[in-house]
Amino acid sequence: MADMKKIIPFYHSLRGNTEEDKILLEPVKYILQCNDIFPYKKIPSIFNYWFKISPDKFQLIDEIMQMVNTASIIFIKFLFLDRFDDIQDEAVMRKGFPVTHSVYGLHNSINAANYLELIACEKLTNLHPMVIIKILIEQLMEFYKGQGMDIYWKENFICPTEKDYNIVAIRKSGWLIMMVIKLMKLFSTYEEDVLPLASTLALYHQIYDDYCNYDKNTDENSYCDDLTEGKMSFLIIHALRNNPHDEEIINILKQRSKNIKVKRYCAEVLESYGSFKYARDVLDELEKKIRTDVDRLGGNPLLIKILDYFKNKMLKTRI
Repeated sequence: MADMKKIIPFYHSLRGNTEEDKILLEPVKYILQCNDIFPYKKIPSIFNYWFKISPDKFQLIDEIMQMVNTASIIFIKFLFLDRFDDIQDEAVMRKGFPVTHSVYGLHNSINAANYLELIACEKLTNLHPMVIIKILIEQLMEFYKGQGMDIYWKENFICPTEKDYNIVAIRKSGWLIMMVIKLMKLFSTYEEDVLPLASTLALYHQIYDDYCNYDKNTDENSYCDDLTEGKMSFLIIHALRNNPHDEEIINILKQRSKNIKVKRYCAEVLESYGSFKYARDVLDELEKKIRTDVDRLGGNPLLIKILDYFKNKMLKTRI
């Protein structure tokens, strides 16, 4: 039996000092232990149902996906790069756990995230040096462009059009899916183009996430944290675009309120404007499109299971 003490975690560097990596990547270990990044953990398995790449290539792509996604998570709410988001959004909690930088500090968290991204690049060079690095850079740029525009709208209280929201949503939620697909395609004979499906899935997930942010079943510390961040979410955009003279919603966003009564009042205003119904209708149409595309591609029980999960959770959401 292998000595467990000698097993090096997949997110450690290939050439670095093991004990040093243990110190530098402690924030990464924390976030991997306590943050449920479903459905992103399932992405490689979902698309490998079609691509059918070899086990060794699959494992490496899966590990790289986890690393870049974790790096982004550390970065954004202070969201992998779904966690850099935690720093930029000044979040305190994520999925019921304290965000990484509130436990390990801002400087350690940023350093760990940057180091993790470079470790992912290091692993990629052993797979297919130039082409794969190019894919990673392209998709990371998509993530940062999406995140940057989201922050620009939020900090300047600019309500974008729904079309612009869709572009940014696909960048923010789709960059990782696109990266996995493009990497897998390099080692597969599968010829169907699944990128349009990935874009639809990404948009669905972002709108779904915006909708469920108003779930009354959520812990009070996480309830409507989009409002506390001043985020121009899908529902806010619908409300403001269709009620241009509204003053209440935009002012609530400006306050960055943590008061649950204020946030519930804002949810009532959104309900009166029909924003929740509109979001549900759009989600239903996107779901139908995804299921149609999956059928066209010959089916995918793993992806259908994810859709069923989203659907059931949304039905249980209390607004």
